[in-house]
Amino acid sequence: MTTPKILIADPISQSGVDELTRDGTLEVSTQTGLSESALVEIIADFSAVVVRSQTKITAAVFNAGSKLRVVGRAGVGIDNVDVTEATRRGVIVMNAPGGNTISTAEHAFSLLLCVARKIPQADAMLRGGKWDRKNLEGVELFNKTLGIVGMGRIGSELSRRAIAFGMRVVAFDPYLSATRARTLQVELVEELDDLLSAADFITIHTPLTPETHHLLDRARLEKTKRGVRLINCARGGLIDELALAEALRSGQVAAAALDVFETEPLPLDSPLREAPNLVLTPHLGASTVEAQESVGLEIAQSIRAALLEGTIRNAINMPNLDAKTLAVVGPHLRFGEKLARFLAQLAPKRVERLNINYSGKVNEVDTTAITRSVLKGFLEHAGGSEINEVNAPAFAESLGLKVTETRLSAAGDYTDLLELSAVAEGKTVSVAGAFFGATPRIVNVNSRPVEARPHGIVLVLENSDRPGIVGRVGTLLGDHGVNIATMSLSRNQAGGTALTVLNLDTAPSDALLAEIRANEDIRSAQVIAL
Repeated sequence: MTTPKILIADPISQSGVDELTRDGTLEVSTQTGLSESALVEIIADFSAVVVRSQTKITAAVFNAGSKLRVVGRAGVGIDNVDVTEATRRGVIVMNAPGGNTISTAEHAFSLLLCVARKIPQADAMLRGGKWDRKNLEGVELFNKTLGIVGMGRIGSELSRRAIAFGMRVVAFDPYLSATRARTLQVELVEELDDLLSAADFITIHTPLTPETHHLLDRARLEKTKRGVRLINCARGGLIDELALAEALRSGQVAAAALDVFETEPLPLDSPLREAPNLVLTPHLGASTVEAQESVGLEIAQSIRAALLEGTIRNAINMPNLDAKTLAVVGPHLRFGEKLARFLAQLAPKRVERLNINYSGKVNEVDTTAITRSVLKGFLEHAGGSEINEVNAPAFAESLGLKVTETRLSAAGDYTDLLELSAVAEGKTVSVAGAFFGATPRIVNVNSRPVEARPHGIVLVLENSDRPGIVGRVGTLLGDHGVNIATMSLSRNQAGGTALTVLNLDTAPSDALLAEIRANEDIRSAQVIAL
């Protein structure tokens, strides 16, 4: 049997290297600083590759990696790995969740102190031979308001430190429950603009998604208190860097500190380099001895388990199962994830309780992995690409989301049935799915029987049950070049409220949606992407 070869493409802790090499069952090669073309040339020899944030594992690398079975990210974020291509080629992508939480929170708090007291500028001035105290006057943290955008693990840890310094903490997180906010002793605001106008300091701790890209753009920076101070240790791209440079020059933002950037390393011609009231660090959030020891060892153990035992853990794109169990529950995993993704887009943002009901034959297997897949699908809008089957339960707990499971022996007209319901502000929304043979179908939405395919673009309409409504909607879609693939209709009673579920070939534009919603008989229209 050929010994699997492991490529360490970015430096990891020595304990991680030792774990990979400890008994000679794996052949390890360390080659760091490789370009994409250099990596493509050698990757065909390797079964696994270990990276941190520098090396990018692109589609070209996957295409050349004919033996590649595992990509291990020694850290949390996987922005530098093409997970879609990895999944398509059957390559497992693993990360090391949670290993750098304390380190990143502490670094963010260090930068908070730096922008409050101008510590880096004072050091540079003194080393330059100047003694100019009047230009180095700072502000206290005590009795100031800290706004935290994103209350996951790192945001929660930072809030504890800020409260210890006597700060008032306000938080914006559409997915954080009021109960969890009270436990953390933070004030939860409904809108981001409420936080911007209240905070003396703002720190961001959200994943980078299409919705959060340039979350703080020029318009939002203008809504902040004049003289606000900003910190970003999360992801480059959350703040519009050009807009920030302008705000720093104008004094709208008194000071800022960035550990992450849209392009890394930071380009030499970046206007950020010219701002004297800006502290820059080169992506040091996880750069502590403790964090690197933790993530290096964790990813090495996961890679060994996958290659030598066939056990999957800390996986981004695969459930944590042995091969035999996966063959039995595999279809339910992906289906459960899609149903949950559907529900997450149908439900209000601040969900307090999620119930997962298993009915019929599905109860004959261990449903733990299915529940984790459901949580992954439900939470990925809140947590982005960092959410996987491993960390989804902890992430749900951090949001104050209560997850319950119920079971019924019979599934009515189906062999088995998976029902999901979400409760928020006293309102319950639900979706249920079943298999027709080997084919998954959505069979119920908000307690209305339907039949829809769980993939692609789905348009869900609630409308008055009046003649001609469906025809008018179909005409509007056709006029805008949007084709209906399938349609399912349901109503509570004649002349009451009807539910229409349409599978579409393409997503309707915002203008088309506005036109549909303008019809007085349309009570709601939601586009769901699966």
